Amino acid sequence: MNKKLMAAAVAGALALPGVALAQSSVTISGIIKVGLDNLKMGNSAAARSHSSETRVTDNSSRILFNVTEDLGGGLAAIAQMDLRFSADVDQTVANGYGAVSSTTRMSGNTWVGLRSKTLGTLTLGRHDLHYGSQPDDIASKAGALMASSVSLMDSTIAGAIAGNTRTPNVVRYDTPNWNGFTATVAYSTNPGGVEADIANTPAGGTSLRKGRAWNFAPKYTAKNWGVGYSYWSAKADNFTTPGAAGAVSNLGVTGAAAGAATAANQRGDVLSGYYQWGGFKAGLAWNSSKTEAAATGVKTSDRRAWTIPVSYTTGNHNIYAHYTKAGNDKTTAANDSAKMFAVAYVYDLSKRTSVGLTYAKITNQAGAAYNFFTNGANGAFGSQGSAPGAGEDPRLIAATVRHAF
Repeated sequence: MNKKLMAAAVAGALALPGVALAQSSVTISGIIKVGLDNLKMGNSAAARSHSSETRVTDNSSRILFNVTEDLGGGLAAIAQMDLRFSADVDQTVANGYGAVSSTTRMSGNTWVGLRSKTLGTLTLGRHDLHYGSQPDDIASKAGALMASSVSLMDSTIAGAIAGNTRTPNVVRYDTPNWNGFTATVAYSTNPGGVEADIANTPAGGTSLRKGRAWNFAPKYTAKNWGVGYSYWSAKADNFTTPGAAGAVSNLGVTGAAAGAATAANQRGDVLSGYYQWGGFKAGLAWNSSKTEAAATGVKTSDRRAWTIPVSYTTGNHNIYAHYTKAGNDKTTAANDSAKMFAVAYVYDLSKRTSVGLTYAKITNQAGAAYNFFTNGANGAFGSQGSAPGAGEDPRLIAATVRHAF
């Protein structure tokens, strides 16, 4: 085909989309962050083939698509699509309908909404809420994500608070910045997954309950200090054990394909603050987390935790560290406290690229089994069977490369 005719055909085909794109601003960004690490289980009581392993580990790499359209009068339409992928191996996740590759899902903070310069921002979608509220910067560049204080701060013996991941089905409002004060108010119609309010009544005639979650997080940020608070309250839509006659899952599936038992109700409170002197920053955070059985209301966990994160930056050099302590759970007689120490040195090769070396260790008491953040037993970001048993002490050494684009 004549080159001029081909050019004319392509221009004609793109004419209408071109007009649409001209009205919106689309920004593509993201990070690719991968580490070579060694994980070792100290004080091992489990029957393991080996006590340590060396692996290549993704650190929550992602591609972000941000869309903005100016609607006039200080109002804008906004959207974000957050594609999470694993740079080390092709992870899969079960979604109730079969295995789906994580590389095909917008599983990160993905939402659409409106932003006003004077009224604030309203969005609907998936958001990180509550967990990670403490001022811990160890994973902000090329420090290992697993070394985050989230490991102890946002977990209990009954499981992760706010899932340690994005909350689905969220309506979120963020205030404008009023001289340093901002606040987030978020509501989820079901933090456990797909809605199951309209469903068949299970065998026995017990009505299914409606789930919901609330997050309220005000904070004040000054030139060299800041304070914040986060409140979390959640209960998932009710569904029963797999395979029970007439059982209904949180995906609306009945019979043998029904989902797992109802997740525990959760309550969390976090107080945090930091102060910065030049390149040195020190913080402090306190966490209270409680869970109770959905069916009976019996308390299943009740523990306090605190962390002291510090960092120092000079030129291209960055040092991060934190000491974190989770206390004994008030619902048990066992000694299930734990402590964690982590330190990372990061060198900035440029504004976008950094390399880092991280050391982290969790010391679990006899009844505790705290694990590194994202080092899940299902292999997500970690490896198969890498969850510690009670009393085991996981240790991590990681060399990480991070590039932001």
